[in-house]
Formats: sequence, C-alpha cells, structure tokens
Amino acid sequence: MIENSSISRVVAEYSRQLGEGDLDALGRLFDAAAPRMTRYAETLTRNREDAEDSLQAAMMRISQSPIRLAMADHPWAYFLKIVRNEALRILSRRRPTQSLSEATRAWQFDDPEAEREESRRQVRSALSGLPAEQAEVVVLKVWENMTFLEISVVLGESPNTAASRYRYALAKLSRILQPVADEVYHA
Repeated sequence: MIENSSISRVVAEYSRQLGEGDLDALGRLFDAAAPRMTRYAETLTRNREDAEDSLQAAMMRISQSPIRLAMADHPWAYFLKIVRNEALRILSRRRPTQSLSEATRAWQFDDPEAEREESRRQVRSALSGLPAEQAEVVVLKVWENMTFLEISVVLGESPNTAASRYRYALAKLSRILQPVADEVYHA
C-alpha cells in the first residue's frame, strides 16, 4: 500500500498519464487507490458492497472523461469527491429518506432516535413473546388505534374477549418490559 504522503503524488501522476491518453493508467490508478477509496466509501455507506459499487461507478465516470481528473488542481481530492458523490448517490437509491447526516447520527452515542429504535426493537421482541391472539389485539389497539368493538369485528370475537386479551397482554408486557422502563428511568 502506498503511504499517505505519496498517494497524492501517485494519483496526480496517473491522472496526468490519463490526460495524455494512456488508458492503462486507469488500471494503475485503480490498483493504487482502491483499498483507500473502498474504505472511505464504506464509512459513508456502512456496507462493503455499496462501497465497492461506489468505487466502480467513480472509475466509470473517470474513464468517460479522464481529462477532468487530469485537469483538477488536486486530483486526489477530486477523486475522493467523485467516490463520495457516488456513495451518496447509492445511499439515496438504497434509502431514499435517509440522508448522510441521518445515517451518521445513528453512530453517535446518546442519539435519541437510535434509543427510540432500540426501544421499538425491545417492544417488538416483547410482543413476539406473547401468545399470538394477545399480540394481535395489542397491535390493533395501540398501533392501529382501533376500539374493542372494531377489534372484535376483525377477530370475529366479542368486544369483551378482545378487551380481556388486551388486559392479559398488557400485564405480561409490563412484566417483560419493566427492566427496560427501570433502566430508562434511572439513566
């Protein structure tokens, strides 16, 4: 692997060669920069395959217009920018509603959204521990905001049966989730 101080010079040299029409320099550029570029793209995409796709897309862009890289004042920085743009493009296609800042927020400690997601995961896990008929009533009542009468129509049971399943489920969920509630309260 090329040292950090010389990668700039190596990329500049291969860029110059590309600008002079030496298309074999594209392969040499890839060989010299691929490990670094993949690692960089992976910090953005949080996924090795997406990172590799980002690098491949960047190489395609360079191959289509090698003179742009050759004419850049700082070819290494320009190359990094191309890889970054391709990584962000892939991220936007994979997770259209999640921006880079939203993706990186999950890496931070004390992130309220990450904590909410962990809480949701724990609730889903607790729900999966309930008998199916009780879990179903909880989902319909809490997440779908249905009345016991509406739930009884869905289930083909009486409203009293739906209500009693709900009460049993809440009692079980309370026991299962009490340690989580204690942890949140004491944090």
